[in-house]
Amino acid sequence: MNTIEIIGYQRGSFGKRAAKQLRAEANVPGILYGGKAQVHFYTPMALLKALVYTPQAHFVLLNIEGTTYRCILQDIQFHPVSEIISHIDFLQIFDDKKIKMDIPTVLAGSSPGVAKGGKLVNKMKKLPVSAYPKDMPDQIKINVATLDLGQMARIRDIQAEQYTILAPASIPVAVVAMTRALRTAGEEGNKSAKK
Repeated sequence: MNTIEIIGYQRGSFGKRAAKQLRAEANVPGILYGGKAQVHFYTPMALLKALVYTPQAHFVLLNIEGTTYRCILQDIQFHPVSEIISHIDFLQIFDDKKIKMDIPTVLAGSSPGVAKGGKLVNKMKKLPVSAYPKDMPDQIKINVATLDLGQMARIRDIQAEQYTILAPASIPVAVVAMTRALRTAGEEGNKSAKK
């Protein structure tokens, strides 16, 4: 899995006024937890773009004034009107502790249903996964090569070896849907067959 490096700085003062001042200077207040003690820090907002505004999952190497922590993005808050990042939480990770992350799905293979005019729909862009850091996948491949019109791939169809998908086995992940044009053609075919 890709790692993004983010530079942070210790926060000297806390409270709403201090946080507001940080945001006014284009910084984001944050907390790193999961280790021996919580670490309060701030980071320039520009450094978070590659982590936040992407469909990919990433590990983070958080460098706070020379001390580095391996972590993952745990929570993020946005301003309700401007949608600017207002706060960020990271969780420190360790090789011997399982973590949970939302991992993007990728549809792989050529579906016979699509060849017949169906539309392939990815119903779950990300899936919640539990694994040790070394076993966390970059992405989850969904094989659609066997899907015909109206058929779907479910969670139970995914070959998950070193990780666990934290979702019910019956949930559909990809579907080959009938298009309106196909349905109309089918209905017209039925009408002419009845004549």
